[in-house]
Amino acid sequence: MRCRTLVTGALSGVALLAALPALAQPPGVVPPTAAVQEVLALTGDPARGKAAFDDCAGCHRKDGSGRATGAIPRLSGQHASVIVKQVLDIRSGRRINPAMKPHVEEADLGAQALADIASYLQSLPIAGRLGQGPGDDPARGQTLFARDCAACHGAQGEGRAEGFFPMVAAQHYQYLLRELGLIRDGGRGNSNPAMAALLKGYSAADLQAVADHMSRLPPPRK
Repeated sequence: MRCRTLVTGALSGVALLAALPALAQPPGVVPPTAAVQEVLALTGDPARGKAAFDDCAGCHRKDGSGRATGAIPRLSGQHASVIVKQVLDIRSGRRINPAMKPHVEEADLGAQALADIASYLQSLPIAGRLGQGPGDDPARGQTLFARDCAACHGAQGEGRAEGFFPMVAAQHYQYLLRELGLIRDGGRGNSNPAMAALLKGYSAADLQAVADHMSRLPPPRK
């Protein structure tokens, strides 16, 4: 299971689904599929997840820090629900990611293996070199984030596990910028409809400013 990237975490010894509060989904969020719910209902084992993730380290690094170039996101510390959903969305074709699709379709990446890797990744500290933006317009980035992003992604970019909103704090700038552009232009496939509509009004400078701001947010304290 080479480069089996995308899964962040179950709590050790606790089923993922049980760890998520039963909160109503905000408008525009598509409810999780049966496949996602199946994985989230399992108990992940970080020790097994660590062993399985070793096959992915060539691309994602052993510490899950990804690549500052933006080709590969940081996965360490990310919410399990987010990574499970993204992996399974890529597998089903909901999310367009040709580079990852062969890896998430590998036979040994079953529901339990996915839960295990998720548990391991969520447990990892956020370390390694984090690619930040140029810092050209910090005030603009902060304003846009507070106005348009914080309600879902958290005031500090910590994300929201129960809503499948990823942690965006301390994510690589180039990755954030690429994904924001794909969401705005309809190239991601599984985008939150409300977010896609909102980003339609963003200029290239707006995307750069808000991505820069998110990349500079400190990792949430656990």
